[in-house]
Amino acid sequence: MMNRRGFLWSASALGTLFALPKRLLAATLGYPRLLQGPMVGATTPDSVTIWSRATGVFDVAVDYATNRDFSDAKTTTPVRADPANDLTTRITIPGLKPDTEYFYRIRTDGIGDRNQPLPFRVRTAPADRRPLRIAFGSCARVQLDAVQPVFEAIRQMEPDLFLWLGDNIYADSDTEAAFTDLYARQRSVASLQPLLRSVPQLAIWDDHDFGFNDSDGTSPVKPMTLKLFDRWWANPAGGTADTPGVFFRYSFGPVDIFMLDGRYHRDPPKVPNGPAKTMLGAGQKAWLKRELKASKAVFKILASSTGWSRAESGGDSWAMYLDERDEILNFIRDNRITGCFGISGDVHMGEMNCVPWGDKGSYDFYDLVSSGLAQMLNPRFVDQTPEVRLRAPWVGSANFGILDFRFDPEPVVEMSVRNVLGGAVWDPVVVKAADLVNGRSTWRTAIDRKELERRERAGRGGGYYESK
Repeated sequence: MMNRRGFLWSASALGTLFALPKRLLAATLGYPRLLQGPMVGATTPDSVTIWSRATGVFDVAVDYATNRDFSDAKTTTPVRADPANDLTTRITIPGLKPDTEYFYRIRTDGIGDRNQPLPFRVRTAPADRRPLRIAFGSCARVQLDAVQPVFEAIRQMEPDLFLWLGDNIYADSDTEAAFTDLYARQRSVASLQPLLRSVPQLAIWDDHDFGFNDSDGTSPVKPMTLKLFDRWWANPAGGTADTPGVFFRYSFGPVDIFMLDGRYHRDPPKVPNGPAKTMLGAGQKAWLKRELKASKAVFKILASSTGWSRAESGGDSWAMYLDERDEILNFIRDNRITGCFGISGDVHMGEMNCVPWGDKGSYDFYDLVSSGLAQMLNPRFVDQTPEVRLRAPWVGSANFGILDFRFDPEPVVEMSVRNVLGGAVWDPVVVKAADLVNGRSTWRTAIDRKELERRERAGRGGGYYESK
């Protein structure tokens, strides 16, 4: 039991503590601080955006420096964490040098976070051609997997950029509280923290973070889910003045990325296919065509939450919107837009597919598919047959996609799916920029021998996966 002297000392110490000025008291208690973050958002050659969520209505600022000891440190103008935005902030650090490593740390109400005392590092986007590594994935269900070891493998791959292609949470709700809770839980996964703090993160959504399973443009809660998406991500843009959504174009060195919104404006999948049926909506489709024509990038990535091939017949992928998909591919051909290929997610397995548009006077449209980051794998999709399946589907573990770009001596992209340990699940597909021009058909040289045999057997009337 505490004696009289000890009691009096404790009381005196407590009185002294609460007599401290507010800021010193806050520092002593470890409050204010961040609830979630920091997370790196969109970067450019001369800026970096840092997202975070504070514990209260505080001013948030970022110290940044090129020296690890912060001897050349500068501090951004503070931004108030506002309850109207659920205490999240996005702070852009301007005036930086291209392709340069910076150290940074967060100040909340002028106080460093005692829970995160060490500085983080981030690199600005390149201004010219150099090798690039872009990682991507989809389908992260924290309710199913709270550990998510795949993110440690992604970090070890040292990507320059990470793209989230939807089902980034599984809210499946029409209430704001459910979305906020799942965003906070996913953003707090320990294995994810090093990646979020050092690698730029960009995102689009799919049905489970847009609304309910297979939801479409008729969803009555889409304005609410769009507000929350914009709150929890730090994309460079979202939609246009006339067309709401999460779509945007982002330039990263000599690569342009077209992040597409396949939910906000889509017609229900069960609507009969035809020229009027849309996944993108008229406004987004006009934007995409305009931006594709304007792009001078060597490679142009068309990022979709759902697969570009006709594999998932009866689902809610582009297989149910083939007229619109073909319209886009024909537009690319007719306007001689070079360097386009696709990436996608959703199907709970890894795939490497191709739409053979080289047979139609254009060039073959490759689609690298990765799903899921933290989700049950789904072998029932394996027996589907896209136009061309270049590699056997991967359902062995959580997985992510890797795009390795090289520009010397000629522009090339190497596409692979990696398992939960970071190992390649099959031989990568290597595509030259010179292959992505009208009049070129290259899928026959890219296809795996066994997949070619299966395709030829199916062409003779046999089963794609028969043993004979």
